[in-house]
Amino acid sequence: MDTHIVERLAEFINNGELNAEMIHVESEHSAISAAIGSEATGVRTFTATASQGLALMHEILFIVAGMRLPVVMAVANRALSAPINIWNDHQDSISERDTGWIQLYIESAQEALDTIIQAYKIAENHEVLLPVMVCLDGFTLSHVFEPVDIPNEKDVNKFLPKYNPLFKLDPKKPVTMGPIGFPDTYMEFRQETHEAIIRAKEIIKKTNTEFKKSFNRGYGDGVLETYKIEDAEYAVVAMGTICGTARVVVDEMRKEGKKVGLIKIKCFRPFPKEEITNCCKNIKNIAVIDRNISLGNEGALFTEFKSAFYNQENKPIINGFVAGLGGRDVTKEHIKKAFERTGKTNQTEWLS
Repeated sequence: MDTHIVERLAEFINNGELNAEMIHVESEHSAISAAIGSEATGVRTFTATASQGLALMHEILFIVAGMRLPVVMAVANRALSAPINIWNDHQDSISERDTGWIQLYIESAQEALDTIIQAYKIAENHEVLLPVMVCLDGFTLSHVFEPVDIPNEKDVNKFLPKYNPLFKLDPKKPVTMGPIGFPDTYMEFRQETHEAIIRAKEIIKKTNTEFKKSFNRGYGDGVLETYKIEDAEYAVVAMGTICGTARVVVDEMRKEGKKVGLIKIKCFRPFPKEEITNCCKNIKNIAVIDRNISLGNEGALFTEFKSAFYNQENKPIINGFVAGLGGRDVTKEHIKKAFERTGKTNQTEWLS
């Protein structure tokens, strides 16, 4: 899924359109390791992966975040084997949610381009200094053509100034990166990373606002986006391209006189708890559709979404649904069924 991304970048480099160096490696483990070396020397770094490749990066993902290196990586979401499956679901990136990377899920090709530009500004902010995954649905987005407005280079450079790293490897000014963390310091390092991810939420919002002013388009408040939610009594919650289908369903059900709406979660890490509860104050029933499953429990988005209401007095009824695993289409009928079933079930349902 990610092959098209790096192949096109290679074309840009070979044509002299992009002043960059392509590092050829043996595997995704090597790719993310090379990204560490590149970013540590103060060079803006990008890579892309998917599925088993992302899983192969697993141990190094922790290192990138722990070293506070603002790498940006596109993840073309794909199912994990076995059985062997190359099609879309969110299991690969959801499985890496606790590695310390910011995770942004997008709905369209335009949003993918815009979010990658924003991702660098978020990651490189000195209040954050963390890597960012931009997660796009494999095949559904990675293998289709959509009209995309490519911003002018001068405008992008104005929005995203030249990279000025806080620290970098330089023989003229030696520093140590990634040293051993003994028991008397390791926990403090983890706490600092945790707090940086929490701080990132406001930086994501600010960056989205600045992007909208510069390019006349934005995506909700940067962490979530709502559709016809103001007077809604029922809402569906999802991430990625499911949201496009959900908008059509909302419009159709609105014509039938049903007060329904959509809550699109763009930012899964950090998770926008306060923003969720604020937009759900008048909603009675919520259907959360996951394109992943925490085997033996429920969808990860469902778990996280419910946790936002833990200390709330007037809680909506929230039900979880699993759909679209292994590339199966999530249809309008599936989403309508989720709307109809919310409030009528006590367990996670599978929409197949």
